[in-house]
Parts: sequence; structure tokens; C-alpha cells
Amino acid sequence: MNTHIERTLVVIKPDGVQRTLVGEIIKRLERVGLKLVGMKMVTADTDIIKQHYSSDPRWKQNVGEKLLENKKKNGEDISSITASELGEKVLSQLVRFMTAGPVVVIALEGAHAIPLTRKLVGATEPLSSDVGTIRGDFVLDSYSMADSTDRAVRNVIHASSDNSDAEKEIALWFKSEELMNYRTVHEHTLYDVNFDNVTE
Repeated sequence: MNTHIERTLVVIKPDGVQRTLVGEIIKRLERVGLKLVGMKMVTADTDIIKQHYSSDPRWKQNVGEKLLENKKKNGEDISSITASELGEKVLSQLVRFMTAGPVVVIALEGAHAIPLTRKLVGATEPLSSDVGTIRGDFVLDSYSMADSTDRAVRNVIHASSDNSDAEKEIALWFKSEELMNYRTVHEHTLYDVNFDNVTE
């Protein structure tokens, strides 16, 4: 068993579904060697979105701190709002956005699945995402655009940030019987120690 094999969760958000990017996103994730082990389309309710984003008790605080830092950098007055208040506001915007239409939820498996998926997805703010990433190639939104209309940033996709989040998120979105255990033919090429039996 390869000890580097791990599972991660990806959610293609309502904007990604509406823009018909589901196939392109899955193609990019599979092309690097990640394997789909669970997938479904659902319309999420408020409870599951709140649980998803609040699985880390420091999430609101962390998000708020990052946004305050951004606002400060942009010369905005941040004296009247705290990080936790800003985090709470972001959570309510995300609930509104993530329940607005169907999402596609995917469990992926592979070596270094979590950091690899994060790298393919790109930075949270599309404007800051590198060309070649999913967000960098397919989204033009920014924090300032989202703030100016009091909405969540539209960045097409969510990906688990670490092992702890991946475990909680997969358990939240999938029942154990909805996750598949199987081998693909390309796993021999990716993981076989000797890389033998390739010629006849």
C-alpha cells in the first residue's frame, strides 16, 4: 500500500455547474492521475453548508483575518469590524451562494491528493490565481468585486485544505457505501515499484 495515497473532497460550486465547467474540471483532476471514488449532484441546504465551512472552529476567524488584511492593504477603514464579524458575514454569503443551485460533489483518491488538488485549483481569489489553475483559467472574479455587491466570491470550486478537513468533509457529503474501492489500469503505471510487464 502506498502511504502517500489519500482522499480529498472537491465541490464544483453553483457557478461552475451553471457555466458547464463540470466536465473540464473533472478532466483536469483525472488527467494528473487522481481517481474518482465518489460523485453526485445535489442541491445543498443551509445546514450542510454551515457544517461544511464550520468544521474547523477557527475558520470564521481565519477568513476574517485574511479579508481584514486585504482591506487594509487596499487602504480601507477596518476600525469598525472584527475578524470574527467579517467571517460570519462571509459564511452567510457562502450559504446564500452555495444553496442557490445544484453542486457536484466529488471524492478523489491518489498520491498527494490534497496538496495536488489545491495546486490545480489555484488561489481562493480568482484574480490572484495563476494561469494554468482552474480558477486562474476560468474565473475573473475578485474580492473587491464580491465586496462591492455584498456577495461571496465566485470561484467555481472548493477543495479540502488538509487531511483533517478532507476526512470531515468527505464524511459530511458521502455515506461510506457511496465511496468506491476499485483499481484503474493506469495505477500500475503510476504506482508499480518495478514498472515491469509493459512490453510483451
